[in-house]
Amino acid sequence: MSAKEIVQQFYKSDALIDSEVLKDFLHPEVIVEWNSSKGLVQLNYDSLVSLSNDLSKAYVRSKVRISHIISENDLISVRYSHFVKTIENPREEMLLAHFIVIWQIKDNKLFRGYQMSQLS
Repeated sequence: MSAKEIVQQFYKSDALIDSEVLKDFLHPEVIVEWNSSKGLVQLNYDSLVSLSNDLSKAYVRSKVRISHIISENDLISVRYSHFVKTIENPREEMLLAHFIVIWQIKDNKLFRGYQMSQLS
């Protein structure tokens, strides 16, 4: 599977709200540098799994709509919007945020991520 296909599979899966699925995609030494509304956050394997667990407590559905994806060797750039359905209102899909991320793939896993987000 190509690096681009790995990233596409990641965003098509339920990994963002299912930590067991997420674990299949993460390299054990994964690091994500995320420029968020709270400033720069650095996440490792355990904190990413914890974040996925937290998201699963608030959302029953997660959907990513990719608008751009560019691949160069082991680096994949993705621009996407993340939509969710809350536990309180599972019939209504709401835009959570817009993201752009550069992923580096190592050993067919997500190894380094450089991400920026903007709340909807």
